[in-house]
Amino acid sequence: MKHLIFTLALCLFTGNALAADRVKPNIVVLVADDWGFSDVGSFGGEIATPNIDGLASAGMRFSNFHVAASCAPTRSMLLTGVDNHLNGVGNLQETMPQEHLGKPGYLGSLNERVVTVASLLHDGGYRTYISGKWNVGTQPANLPNARGFDRSLIQGDTGADNWEPDQRYLPHSAKVRWFEDGREPVMPSDYYSSEYFVDRMIGYLSKDASSAKPFFAYLGFQANHVPLQAPRSYIDKYKGRYDAGWTVLRQERRDKAAALGLIPKATPMVSMHSTDDWERLSAKEKRYQARRMEVYAAMADAMDFHVGRLIAQLKATGQYDNTVFVFLSDNGPEGSDYADAQPWLWTQYTQAIDKLGDKGAYTIMGPSWASAAAAPLSGYKFYAGEGGLRTPLIISGVPGMAKNQQHAGLTHVTDIVPTLLELAQLRHPGTQYAGQPIERLSGHSLLPVLLDPAQRARAPDEALGYELAGSQALFKGDLKLVKNIPPVGDGQWHLYDLQSDPGETRDLQQQRPQDFTALQADYANWSRTHGVLAMPEGYDPVRQVLINSIYTYWIPQYRYKALALLLVGVAAWLLLRRRRR
Repeated sequence: MKHLIFTLALCLFTGNALAADRVKPNIVVLVADDWGFSDVGSFGGEIATPNIDGLASAGMRFSNFHVAASCAPTRSMLLTGVDNHLNGVGNLQETMPQEHLGKPGYLGSLNERVVTVASLLHDGGYRTYISGKWNVGTQPANLPNARGFDRSLIQGDTGADNWEPDQRYLPHSAKVRWFEDGREPVMPSDYYSSEYFVDRMIGYLSKDASSAKPFFAYLGFQANHVPLQAPRSYIDKYKGRYDAGWTVLRQERRDKAAALGLIPKATPMVSMHSTDDWERLSAKEKRYQARRMEVYAAMADAMDFHVGRLIAQLKATGQYDNTVFVFLSDNGPEGSDYADAQPWLWTQYTQAIDKLGDKGAYTIMGPSWASAAAAPLSGYKFYAGEGGLRTPLIISGVPGMAKNQQHAGLTHVTDIVPTLLELAQLRHPGTQYAGQPIERLSGHSLLPVLLDPAQRARAPDEALGYELAGSQALFKGDLKLVKNIPPVGDGQWHLYDLQSDPGETRDLQQQRPQDFTALQADYANWSRTHGVLAMPEGYDPVRQVLINSIYTYWIPQYRYKALALLLVGVAAWLLLRRRRR
């Protein structure tokens, strides 16, 4: 009977008997940057996120949702519904080894064989807007105005300062690349990123408020990408909250997530080897580290506040009740310390404790706090542990769905596009768009799950492969085969049952050798069909950022100056030698 009711509801929702223009919902996609699995309050966190939590209580939380472990690959799949190795973003350009750059699947930007959900929604009668981080290509053919968006204000890079829009956060480019409707805009000299992106989106919606068309609004926040920055009033809210340290916080979050039913109550955890011993820190070191986490929490809190401003605007204009919201993070928390960049950072920012979070100040959370943000999972950004791949997903506002639901089945970022298209009563064009061949969708619509949480998006025998920056994984049913490269991983394959052990604490390869061998064969097949390239010996994604900075910025920017200095030095040496003679 339950399945019959579900089938009838689905038929009624998608049937041709309904007037398409009248029932098509507005769609808002909210993309947080580098948030851990339990950062959101409704996923077990202590950070104040009442507006995001409100969406969760009105909709569904997905506790087994997976993305890529860095921003551009995830965003490429979120926009196209196609695996990142097939859509051109096989790796983040900043972490891509020089040997891969430009190879098929490794362009660092969307290729010509994909169409974005914005283009399809636009073709289907939607107004389409984006503000915030883009990061899937800055070539003219890859900017939002050429990829289906009517209006756009985007930051084209991996990130930037949150107070000064033209300030780089790392020395990997000559400047921060901003684009408004495909052209370089005049940015304000001072702003705060989360506030500004919401301001621009509200402006777009207000200008076209008289339109009868539904809208698609994509908000790509920089919160909580490095550098961690937030208004002082938010930071002060968390003073003293993290004085007990990361180990205590990790346990608190694990217990809350279990109490909420997002993980099994008996879920074990491991302590990552990159996590420092809090008790061995001096009092001064503890205060500095706690302040870092206070800024991190404040940045998330501020983002939630500005999400609330957008929600309030939609309620005030009568649009809220016909709006579907999708909230996710593009990957797990940032555990890198960027130690190699410190000489440059000293010339650009202060890292004094009393300035952290302010304009002109730079801080990160580091690997120990990142482990807590990912609790109860293991790993973080750039790596294939669940802490890097499993992030919060919330969907609300779908007609016919029950409130405050949870879903524990395996879901993936490539599922978002087919879900939105089905909600908009549109079909993906398959293998042809505008007369050009394109890739098929890689994911599945989540609408059946949204209307009945007992449904599953994937069959138990469907293999879902993953690779990024040398770390690899394959999901099949409840099993996960995974290999993480050093220094976080050991470079060896491991097998876990994620249903009972999402923290990846018990390697099952000895107990289940047939599954271990079968999943390795599945991964080899997936890797071959998706054109995955092997990583160079000794590759480290964080170190590669520095190497690529030298190739793409420092050498082009300073080669002539360096040559001039070399020539002056040689001339001075020759002159000195001549005088000695």
